[in-house]
Amino acid sequence: MQSSHAAAAVSSTFDDPNLIAYGGLEPMVRLAERCGLPALAGKHIRLPASKDGTGAFPAAKLMSLVGGMAAGADSIEDMDRLRHGAMGRLFSGVRAPSTLGSFLRSFTHGHVKQLHAVARRFLPELARHTPLLPGAEQAAYVDIDDTIRRTYGYAKQGAGYGYSKVKGLNALLGIVSSPLSAPVIAATRLRKGPSNSARGAAAFVAETIRTARACGASGLLVMRADSAFYGADVIHACRALGARFSITVRMNTSVKAAIAHIDETDWTPIKYPKAVWDEEGQCWISDAEIAEVSYTAFTSKPKKQQVTARLIVRRVKRLSVGA
Repeated sequence: MQSSHAAAAVSSTFDDPNLIAYGGLEPMVRLAERCGLPALAGKHIRLPASKDGTGAFPAAKLMSLVGGMAAGADSIEDMDRLRHGAMGRLFSGVRAPSTLGSFLRSFTHGHVKQLHAVARRFLPELARHTPLLPGAEQAAYVDIDDTIRRTYGYAKQGAGYGYSKVKGLNALLGIVSSPLSAPVIAATRLRKGPSNSARGAAAFVAETIRTARACGASGLLVMRADSAFYGADVIHACRALGARFSITVRMNTSVKAAIAHIDETDWTPIKYPKAVWDEEGQCWISDAEIAEVSYTAFTSKPKKQQVTARLIVRRVKRLSVGA
């Protein structure tokens, strides 16, 4: 079988009013309703009243946005796909793209926090109705990181230049997963672009851990983060909620001294089945050694804030540079 037209000349249009283009949205919307998403949106999202009704019916607009994104929309214009064919018969209250755009543009930082409050309450309900985190009752992980999201225009509230030298907003993310599940966003926090990674991290870590527990992570829970979140308050938040931690340590003087006290016989060789890229050495490596030593961090702080834990060290062979 062969096409009789050149690919660039083919155009298909489906305008039958009885067609359902995204039938899979129907069970998804039913699940969202069963977990209380529309009710949560109506309760927690409060936009200022306006003559054009931008802040009215937040639940219907939020559900339209969720449905559009689930159908693959990545822009406001793409939301119009929810009004094609017989979609209007399958779903009620689908809003036009222009209405949804005005709805999102009316959000301030405080309203974004309202959305976060909705998500924080919705996720445990979703976990109760679906196998969201299988195996989490045995072991689960909480990963903390931040990212810069580029913004455009001069009127974007909070936009600025952060560590990436890109103008945008700083998003703090808390991800929960288990050895048997895909990662799930458990907590988010939108911040000004120039925000330091660790700003408010302790409270955010505590919130993410509580959400993970509410979603069924009742067993071993390990919080993982890079050196940007290495701080006494973050570790204290983990310990206070019964979670363990794995945080990259900054290479300061005391850490170097602890490493220097590791006996040569304590190093265990590692043979990687595939080469690993070493950022510091800017080279591929396939062999390394690993050892551990007890280390007390934050000794400049009061005794109750100091932390004694395992310092796990990996070292690689240094390449001699010469002609």
